[in-house]
Amino acid sequence: MSKTAEMARVSAKGGFHLLWGLVVSTLISAVGTIIIARLLGADNYGLYSVALAAPNLISTFRDWGINNAMVRYSAQYNSENNITKIRSVFVSGLVFEIILGLALSIVSFALSGFLAANLNRPAIAPLIQIASFFILASALINAATAAFTGMETMHLNSVLLIVQSIAKTALILTLVLLGLGTLGAVTGFSVAVVVAGITGVLLMWTIYKSLPKPAESKLEIMTTIKTMFKYGLPISIGAILTGFLTQFYGYILAFFVSNNATIGNYSVAINFVVLITFFATPVTTMLFPAFSKLDAHKDKALFGNIFQYSVKYASFVVVPVAAMVMTLSQPAISTIFQDKYVQAPLFLALLSVTYLYTAFGSLSVGNLINGQGYTTFNLKVSILTVVIGFPLSFILISNFGVIGLILTTLTVSLPGLFISLRFIKQRFGVTVDWFSSGKILFSSAVAALSTYVLVSKLPFSSLISLIIGAIVFVIILVFVAMVTRTVNSADINNLREIANGLGYLKGALNFVISLLEKLMKMLQFKIKTD
Repeated sequence: MSKTAEMARVSAKGGFHLLWGLVVSTLISAVGTIIIARLLGADNYGLYSVALAAPNLISTFRDWGINNAMVRYSAQYNSENNITKIRSVFVSGLVFEIILGLALSIVSFALSGFLAANLNRPAIAPLIQIASFFILASALINAATAAFTGMETMHLNSVLLIVQSIAKTALILTLVLLGLGTLGAVTGFSVAVVVAGITGVLLMWTIYKSLPKPAESKLEIMTTIKTMFKYGLPISIGAILTGFLTQFYGYILAFFVSNNATIGNYSVAINFVVLITFFATPVTTMLFPAFSKLDAHKDKALFGNIFQYSVKYASFVVVPVAAMVMTLSQPAISTIFQDKYVQAPLFLALLSVTYLYTAFGSLSVGNLINGQGYTTFNLKVSILTVVIGFPLSFILISNFGVIGLILTTLTVSLPGLFISLRFIKQRFGVTVDWFSSGKILFSSAVAALSTYVLVSKLPFSSLISLIIGAIVFVIILVFVAMVTRTVNSADINNLREIANGLGYLKGALNFVISLLEKLMKMLQFKIKTD
């Protein structure tokens, strides 16, 4: 149990460092996005989104699993204190990303006219050319991020996120205010990513230089690339397939939905989903190196505990946040945009449903399987998702537009998820604590339904309704969770252990945990006396 707690503390600490970077950078970007969306209007904002879709599609062919391999091997070699191999991983990964990123940027630039014509918007070819530069720049960002994750220096990841968000917001706003419209927005976005990419490489260089000088300083770049490529190839093929599928959704949406305002509403809803990814992203980021450190056969009991706790505690956070976003989507969007994006609340509520799958292990199973080296199995799951996704998206999007796209994304991931759960049950003898997940879903559902009924009847402004709704949701959630014992004494102890590894946040978190513990005891005493 002490080893489980120690791993939880390490993951929680890294997750916290990533969380504050996500929160700060997203707040900066959110403010900029709101202003940009208001300045451009739904039509031009939709055009801005379409212009970025084509380079995004091409960028899915960039990584080839090298980033995942960088995380795994830099973490492994760091634990083994093998400095020479860490250096080789850094340099090899960066070289690979630069070469392929540059090649794909050139391809995107050359195909801009063809892509614009096929999107039924030939006038955006210059915008696609400008956006093509972000393919190379994002390759630099991803290489740096992989190095930070593998070396457990997530604070540098946060610095990189903040630099990118500041540059993007400042540049886009400046160029749009200068009257450049959509051209200014695309140019600002591309230049900002270049600035972030250069910053990431410089930060990566500081880690490289801080490593002790090894006795053997020879860098085996080609050998290291081959090793990383062999591990990452199945992951990369799966990522390319699913990434291509995601971009295909955007392409089909642009083809069948001629109303740019509808696409603008969808883009606004996507931007609001970051409220949930604040909490989901640190979980997925830190679980991969955590599962990579474990041997499922040598540490079977520990392995099972780590998996169940990863699902349970991720669900404690992500599922209620998703339920709250679904419930308060209308007042949240109305508070910021009034009646300019009337379709966005429905889109946001539906998009949030996918994060409820966290209770089924959606954030954990893929990391577990890859961390244990079964990357070929995850490739098969990705192929299944793509086989279902292509025809389903064409049918649903062509008939129902944005709603069809969202329904597609909610459906295609489920078969692979349940097949993966069956695989880890058979291979490792571990599964989700379904009873615990059920209670988390139940508590969130009760809080969501109660809050929705209340907010729908309030005669106040959107802002007041949003504030009241958020407070009521949290109160009902905590009460129901305590009554149903969704959170028990063991969970309180585990959470306190995790909090003790979070430095200056320890005091505040322990205060909240103590309040929950007292409330739990009061409710238990009340039930017994009744």
